[in-house]
Amino acid sequence: MPQSADPLKTLPAPDLSAAAHSARLLDYIRAEIMAAGGAIPFSHFMDLALYAPNLGYYRTGTRKFGPDGDFITAPELSPLFSRCLARQCQQILEALNGGAILELGAGTGVMAADLLGELRTLDALPERYCILELSGELRERQHQTLGKRVPDLLERVVWLDTLPEAGFQGVILGNEVLDALPAERFRVTAQGPRRLMVAWNGTGLEIIAGEEEPVVTSTIARIEAELGWRLPEGYTSEYVPRLEAWLAAIAEPLTAGALLFIDYGYPRAAYYHPERAAGTLLCHYRHRVHDNPLLLLGLQDITTSVDFSAVAEAGLAVGLEVAGYTAQNYFLFGCGLMDLLAGEIPLSPPLPKEGGEAGIYNPAHSIDYLEQARQVKLLTLPGEMGDRFQGIALTRNLNIPLCGFTFRNQLNRL
Repeated sequence: MPQSADPLKTLPAPDLSAAAHSARLLDYIRAEIMAAGGAIPFSHFMDLALYAPNLGYYRTGTRKFGPDGDFITAPELSPLFSRCLARQCQQILEALNGGAILELGAGTGVMAADLLGELRTLDALPERYCILELSGELRERQHQTLGKRVPDLLERVVWLDTLPEAGFQGVILGNEVLDALPAERFRVTAQGPRRLMVAWNGTGLEIIAGEEEPVVTSTIARIEAELGWRLPEGYTSEYVPRLEAWLAAIAEPLTAGALLFIDYGYPRAAYYHPERAAGTLLCHYRHRVHDNPLLLLGLQDITTSVDFSAVAEAGLAVGLEVAGYTAQNYFLFGCGLMDLLAGEIPLSPPLPKEGGEAGIYNPAHSIDYLEQARQVKLLTLPGEMGDRFQGIALTRNLNIPLCGFTFRNQLNRL
């Protein structure tokens, strides 16, 4: 989409404290730009905006998740999401004769709590539930959520500052993690592809096209060769330059098990579709979506959709197997979503003889079921999360068909 003319006119104004915080991050980024000679790659800007120590969006205590935050994730939308994911974890842990779960960035802790609760019901609890979390404020919120919802399982939860040591066996989970990896933006010009830079123009930040760079030219040439077509002049999009290095670090401790990522994105042919000529970058602020990353620094999330073909290639490059790829709705169906929903159909308590037979379905008790049915629609319908979100499984020393990809495995789309 074209960059919004003036989204500030439609976005809620930050309070004085938040505005002051944003100004401090702007000063920090401006200093980085000046030190670099006047401009930095967009990927560096995105990294600073999201992860600068004590200033970046994911390093501060602002509320990000849920109705009072900037966006709602699938685990917060419905516990059925995490209950389905628990069934996939159960299958993997049983195949390995035990193991641990590592969640990359646990948000409010809702997914961890619901996963552990369901795994307890399934008698398939992991040896440990590890959470790699950078934000101290989010760690505290996760601890509160878990202590409130599954207090007897809190002793199994371990918060990590770094990735676990070598010898990790089990499941590594990343829900809406890949979309926050710093992305490079590029634009195709008459002279060839150019990396987009963030510069300081004397009064504010602006995005400019950089000079010709062999690494950018070769990257876009490789993408075009795999697509089988040339990207037209003016085409703007993204790629994640450090995806393979990041994935290598995440996978290094894993001796046996699976990495499961769920996020919004596309296979490469759809990611770089000719009609997606403005790229996939979006910003999320108080449940409003716009496309200007230079605003509200430190207060808004900046994301790009995931090229799942690139994730698969990176996985193969670091020694993993690509075990499955599918849309979120098919993944949830494969994990037994409809059976879980059917199990939520309420029965009335025993009724007196004149009122009918005991156990008759009573519409008066159906409110919870109807709400869960609504949640299922949001999780699975095309146009909602159902096909906008995708799941991919990368495995090591795990040779079983994963249940989440048995309903419809779409590896051929990558």
